[in-house]
Amino acid sequence: MIVVRLHDKYFEPFISAADIDRSVARLAQQVSSDFPGEEPVFVAVLNGAFMFASDFMKKYPEDCKISFVKLASYHGTSSSGQVRHLVGLEENVEGRTVVVLEDIVDSGNTLVEIHRIFSGMNVKNLRVATLFYKPEAYKQSLPIDYVGMELPVRFIVGYGLDYDGLGRNLPEIYQLKEKNMINLVLFGKPGAGKGTQAAFLKEKYHLVHISTGDVFRYNIKNKTELGTLAKQYIDRGELVPDEVTINMLQAEVEHNMEAEGFIFDGFPRTTAQAEALDRLLESKGMGISATIALEADDEVLIGRLLERGKVSGRSDDQDESKIRYRFEEYNEKTAPLIGYYKEQGKFYSVNGIGSIEEITARLSGVIENLETAVNK
Repeated sequence: MIVVRLHDKYFEPFISAADIDRSVARLAQQVSSDFPGEEPVFVAVLNGAFMFASDFMKKYPEDCKISFVKLASYHGTSSSGQVRHLVGLEENVEGRTVVVLEDIVDSGNTLVEIHRIFSGMNVKNLRVATLFYKPEAYKQSLPIDYVGMELPVRFIVGYGLDYDGLGRNLPEIYQLKEKNMINLVLFGKPGAGKGTQAAFLKEKYHLVHISTGDVFRYNIKNKTELGTLAKQYIDRGELVPDEVTINMLQAEVEHNMEAEGFIFDGFPRTTAQAEALDRLLESKGMGISATIALEADDEVLIGRLLERGKVSGRSDDQDESKIRYRFEEYNEKTAPLIGYYKEQGKFYSVNGIGSIEEITARLSGVIENLETAVNK
């Protein structure tokens, strides 16, 4: 999915160029069917309707004429409720059928102005054709005769519609992305420093760190329904099903929906888990931004862990053979995941050797380059 940035806001795909083309063709056919043998005057409302009017005229099968009027009601991302005066109408419309071409109708303020303009011109018929219509936002009683698509109340750009001057040239329609969240998956062998770096990234980017181990411990300690269920599997020496784990993660995500994003640590461990995580985030209107692997030479990491074991007392950090086994297990599990995220263009490898500050700077560089520039 290509996300575009216009000024300070992000927009995501909403309506494809193919869907727009089909709607325009249908509108042209409907209008021509209603006025056989006539030569209607089309009035396109600038600035937004110029692309719609151009494609509509190409698809209109009969003779016709077109004029453009200048009416503007948008400032920023919401309607100001004000419309400007008519710039001009070039065609003589007395006794003629006039069809107003609007790019979008929401509040309907421009239609009031249009009807005022034509009320004293003695036109034969006055019709309104709009490519997009927001019924929930429409506040007027004036009829809208032809509608290409009905839309929910969302701020959209593209195909002539803009955000403070930008975005009109996009061939598709994009909708405002309400929150540009940063959602990361951190990979790394034992000793690579995932926990340390997660703590820094959490503070720097105001993220919520979701560690599978911490989530399990919390749920089991507090005897939640999911924790009790997970403990039953653990006590039997069985693996906790993915469904239980993902439900725990879902609860954590839902409790922190105001966050700027999430760091997932310890999950996913399999392709099936990665797919489940994608489905979870998609259901919340989010997705994984990047999967970052902290890479370091095995011998360096073994040295780190053996030193850590002298302080922590952890037996698995004091036995080199156990450490190497953990590395083999990591390689076996993460290899398919690396391929999964590479296919999505979301996998990044970061050198995990150096000072904490140096490694944090490398990770920050990846995160700050995730923003996608406008695709023009």
